[in-house]
Amino acid sequence: MAHEQIQAPDNTAVRTALWRAMHLQVDPPPHVVEDEIGLQLAAPGDDWHARPDMDPRATSGFRAAIVARARFIEDLIAEQADRGVTQYVILGAGLDTFAQRKPELASRLRIFEVDQPGTQAWKRHRLVELGYRIPDWLRLVPVNLEASEDWLKKLAAAGFDAGQPAVIVSTGVTMYLTKDATTATLRKIAGLAPGSTLAMTFLLPTELLDDADRPGLRASRKGAQASGTPFISFYTPPEMLALAREAGFEDARHVSGALLAERYFADRTDGLCPSSGEDLLLATT
Repeated sequence: MAHEQIQAPDNTAVRTALWRAMHLQVDPPPHVVEDEIGLQLAAPGDDWHARPDMDPRATSGFRAAIVARARFIEDLIAEQADRGVTQYVILGAGLDTFAQRKPELASRLRIFEVDQPGTQAWKRHRLVELGYRIPDWLRLVPVNLEASEDWLKKLAAAGFDAGQPAVIVSTGVTMYLTKDATTATLRKIAGLAPGSTLAMTFLLPTELLDDADRPGLRASRKGAQASGTPFISFYTPPEMLALAREAGFEDARHVSGALLAERYFADRTDGLCPSSGEDLLLATT
């Protein structure tokens, strides 16, 4: 590990962690997800609230969408663990803190966090620094995705059992990948053991967004471009379902952002509601 170059996570991963923390700090309860550990890992300095992308009012829809997505994934993991699934793979793990926040549930699983080698080395270092041990059931799997390294091979080397079902999660990743790269990922996952589940987010084309959310998406695209990680892929729900079915998934479903809004925000009195623009593919082998 010592020879690995430590590289801080990208802006997107940090922003997501900060929005999860901000939800706890500025939105009244009930909180959809409680996560300030990502903030501890990122250690952005005392003035992070003053960042333009942290404006509590202007970014409330994005913040709500991020915590809705996180909660949906956590509910899915709990449900699958109760069904006897014991492997959980996070592709592009970034500042995911499920293992630290939910140790009782997490310790029933073998969790594989897949990310770039430099980011993984950074995260390992920060977890140790903050006093979080890295238990045997948590495997940080460094994979150089840019060099097209075979992540399934790396997973197997880290103890993943391809003969047993798993939950595979990929959130906030597909917009940075070509359609071909996403198709290749879907094919690999569709070939996993029967009873495996994939949850993957994707960005909708601008014309499918609510009018009020279009300026926000445009601003996000601009910011992503400026930070060197441009959005390159958008999908309509039928396009994403077709990709999943062509890849070999027997069952592929579309979970809309509106459904998550209804599930997690219906009874709120503060008006907090996820912006439209990101939906989920839920597929099983």
